[in-house]
Amino acid sequence: MRNNRQAWRRRNELAIQVATVCALCFLVAVSVRAQDEPAAQAGVTVEADPADALLEAGFHQLYELNFTGAREHFLSYQKMKPGDPMGKAAEAASYLYEEFNAKGVFTSEFFLNDNKLLGGVEGKASANRNDAFVDSNREAREMAKEWLKTKPNDPHGLLVLTLTDGMESDYDGIIEKKQLPALNMMRQAEREANALLAIDPDAQDAYVALGASSYIIGCMPGFKRAFLWFGGVHGDRTKGMDEMQMAADHGHYLRPFAKILLALACEREHQMDRARKLLTELAAEFPANPLYAHEIELLDHRVAAAAS
Repeated sequence: MRNNRQAWRRRNELAIQVATVCALCFLVAVSVRAQDEPAAQAGVTVEADPADALLEAGFHQLYELNFTGAREHFLSYQKMKPGDPMGKAAEAASYLYEEFNAKGVFTSEFFLNDNKLLGGVEGKASANRNDAFVDSNREAREMAKEWLKTKPNDPHGLLVLTLTDGMESDYDGIIEKKQLPALNMMRQAEREANALLAIDPDAQDAYVALGASSYIIGCMPGFKRAFLWFGGVHGDRTKGMDEMQMAADHGHYLRPFAKILLALACEREHQMDRARKLLTELAAEFPANPLYAHEIELLDHRVAAAAS
């Protein structure tokens, strides 16, 4: 009996030791996992950066066509983060987007017309010149280059360079109607976009620059595409639309911009259901912007006319 009680006691002590070790292992595992999880999942409250909220609000106002309100947010962001080139790039975007809106660039009337899409807006370049955009975009590029001197290959700096060079390409081609400088700047933006995606595959705003250039070059007449091909410039409408879809699905600041470009490209390619879906999503997200609802009406008229 005594031996049985001793054996039972040893087994009990051993079980307690094993349970204790298991419990300690469990606590260590939970502690390590909690350290690896995002702060929100670990139960830590992280306050949102008010400067980032200003940037987000500014871009939302931009897509609502409230350009003055957008710039107020972007200027406030610059005051809070004076060394960050994104604030100045966003300001430049507001000037360019405002002019594009005034010139009807984001409409099917413009995008479905080869003379306008490939030849630029009406009027002399000197009359269309937008000094506010030119100056702020140049300053944003200079700030981004300074940023990258201290932070080489930083995704944030590369994103700003991609944005500034992509916007200048659009400005040169559509407003100034300088096709060769526009193509050169387009290629530069493509290189920066590819460099950015190689470092940060999640920075899918970069696909706007890649997709738009590939699609627009793909829309050019064959002899022009052949000429550009020898210069190392290639266009592919399908590839361009796929890249714009990536930005429309997973982009951040430029996601709505990618959507409207893709919707208009879909109309050019007679993909009306796809175009309507994109426009409907934009109209729901930005109800104060009358452009999207108007484009849905025009699309429906075209579909009805084609069916009759």
